[in-house]
Amino acid sequence: MKRHTVGRLAGQGMTEYIIIVALIAIAAIGTYSLLGQTVRTQTAGLALEIAGQSAQPAITSAGTAAAQSQTNAIQRKGLDNYEANNH
Repeated sequence: MKRHTVGRLAGQGMTEYIIIVALIAIAAIGTYSLLGQTVRTQTAGLALEIAGQSAQPAITSAGTAAAQSQTNAIQRKGLDNYEANNH
């Protein structure tokens, strides 16, 4: 018969929760590093349109950033070339 204390079980649950949150954070950071510039320029375009101004420069910039993200996504990344185009 195993004896478990309530504190030990709660600690195990907290550890699992922390691991899941860390994995979600890593995925979010990776996605943002890949698509961050595109999201920022699209948000700027939305803000310009809400303010009643033309968002055409922001839309063009978002398209350029999206194309650059696609180019970066298909490149092989390793420790030897990780810094190349990784901004």
